[in-house]
Amino acid sequence: MSQPKLVIVNGDNLVDDITLNTTDAFEISFDGITYGNALQINAANANDTNTVYVRFAPTEIGNATGTLTIQNLLTQDITVSLTGNGTPIIHNYPTFDHERLAFGGGYNQSSTQTFNLPTDLSNIATIKMYVKLTCPSGGCDEWDVYANVKVVDPSSGELYELGRYITPYWNDNSQLDRGFEFDVTDFKSLLTGATQLRIRTECWNSKGYEVSVDFDYIEGTPDYPYYAISRVIAYDDWSTSGVPYGVDNNFDLNKTVTIPANAEDTHLRTIISGWGHATPNDAGGRPCAEWCFRTHDVKINGSTMFQHYLGPLGCASNPVNNQNPGNWQPDRAGWCPGMVVPIRIDEFSTSMAGSTFNFEYDYENWVNDGQNGDAFYATSTFVVVKSNTPISKPTVME
Repeated sequence: MSQPKLVIVNGDNLVDDITLNTTDAFEISFDGITYGNALQINAANANDTNTVYVRFAPTEIGNATGTLTIQNLLTQDITVSLTGNGTPIIHNYPTFDHERLAFGGGYNQSSTQTFNLPTDLSNIATIKMYVKLTCPSGGCDEWDVYANVKVVDPSSGELYELGRYITPYWNDNSQLDRGFEFDVTDFKSLLTGATQLRIRTECWNSKGYEVSVDFDYIEGTPDYPYYAISRVIAYDDWSTSGVPYGVDNNFDLNKTVTIPANAEDTHLRTIISGWGHATPNDAGGRPCAEWCFRTHDVKINGSTMFQHYLGPLGCASNPVNNQNPGNWQPDRAGWCPGMVVPIRIDEFSTSMAGSTFNFEYDYENWVNDGQNGDAFYATSTFVVVKSNTPISKPTVME
């Protein structure tokens, strides 16, 4: 709702009523309290000075135009053009506040705490999470390290990865006004009421970072009023807890997923980043899995339905560019130092309601020759369902 503007209306030798009408989301009032789209100035007051309040009461986000029309039988109509910009109402919820994460010096690499988040999400269209890094008095960690934020699913006790980022070399992310931004609307069924969150940075010295996390709950009309989410795979605690690449392993990348019968929209949400300098190198001297560009397949019922390309993101153009003398500018495979690791959304073309399917995450073929250590892909995938009626979580089986 905008602050009202004042319009002064007076006539000269008028003997009839003056009528005023507005269009769309623009409203008028004589007292600044009761508003509507139509007013009338009686003939007895038509030649007096009359104050009219005009305000913008948007129902949608974005620019809007309208008119105020002033009419009297003895005069030509007067039309006033009106413009407004609808911005959403945002409710901010701070959580971790300059929480020191480090290794040694009495500090830990992670912190888990419970916070009270809103309980009524019926008019919340979007939830954004912001992660702000601040350097301690002794300076920040000089390395680019793996870090993420997780939420606990109270029904299973499992940790769900909300977002992942790689810290900058030597510095924080103060060049971004609010830090790293993540859309976490998919987790709205978990980000309500008493909510347990965990932050972690893979720092290996006592400098580390001070980490702050806050959430914006943005009002609007949700695409669907009910959401539910389940974990499909989660090898994402730290960089080398990911799936070993190019060697035989016993990590379970095949799941059976059953979607609730009332689902009206289903998608997968994946975060993946590679670590290690294993050989043989790709062309240009790119070892795996930090530097080797790859395309990995998401197979549904044995056939490739989605693909994830881990290629260059333009690290040299990162606005968090205060990372010297760190090696931050060369392109990694699908991530950059001082940047959010991309969230990959794969939307099914149908609702998948009531179906059961086989999920497989299939990494591009490559064989580690064992001459320069190991390669890993830290990978998390979730299945998200939405509905106009209350919906349960998808079932995921081994």
